[in-house]
Amino acid sequence: MQRGNGKKGTTRGFFSGWWDFAGSVSLAAKITLGVLAWVSVLAAWEFLPRPEGARELVPTASQVATALSEMFAEKGFANDVGASLKRIAISFVIAIAVAWPLGIAMGAFPAVEALLNPIVSPLRYLPAPSFVPLLLALLGTGDEQKIALLVIGVIWFLVSLLMDDTKRVPRELLEASRTLGATRFGAIQHVIVPSAMPFFLDTMRQMLAVSWTYRVIAEIVAATDGIGAVMMRARRLVRMDVILGCILTIGALGLLSDVALRGLRRMAFPYLSPTKT
Repeated sequence: MQRGNGKKGTTRGFFSGWWDFAGSVSLAAKITLGVLAWVSVLAAWEFLPRPEGARELVPTASQVATALSEMFAEKGFANDVGASLKRIAISFVIAIAVAWPLGIAMGAFPAVEALLNPIVSPLRYLPAPSFVPLLLALLGTGDEQKIALLVIGVIWFLVSLLMDDTKRVPRELLEASRTLGATRFGAIQHVIVPSAMPFFLDTMRQMLAVSWTYRVIAEIVAATDGIGAVMMRARRLVRMDVILGCILTIGALGLLSDVALRGLRRMAFPYLSPTKT
């Protein structure tokens, strides 16, 4: 009765869940659709006609790829990428080191939230670029100013989001730990942090993306290296292929960092990942 259904079953498995509300698709389908999307975008970018006056301002995908290869092979672009990665890493570690204990304390203790939230909440609405003149006056044009700007761009959002993540820990767990004799610090260490860690990692992923956007602003002001500095030099020379190559590089690096954090979350909490059949 079931002979000859193997291929049909495989096909059905590949397409299953595509049009289900809140459904899921297989890993093979995700990869296939992702590749198809990028092939479509690159083909349109390469072959769609451009107005006569816009050909130099809108280079093709192959021209951008050629510019990127030249930048890495001849212009030392890898050093600029490394400088940007270093600034992102240092600033994000600093922001987490400050925001994590503050967010947990504000989420765990109403008195701490009542004391600090009136300060933290308004600071979220201050645009980080507005601090550039002040940071230049205080820290000069070196890496300290750029790292400080990146920290300011994400730290207040991190505090608020980590506070909300802490509040998502079920109150029953905290009450049970206190009943069993846990101290306040013990409840934070053994209940709140382990329970909220998946939410913490999701928040870090989101804010790391924001940090990448501020990185461009940090490096276009009095910078001698970094991806933003390369873009500013290319702007003066009207090298749109180089600018687009830098934009693609930022996108690729941001995607890799997001994939790394998602992989870390999946490895640390495999029971939260949906089971694929």
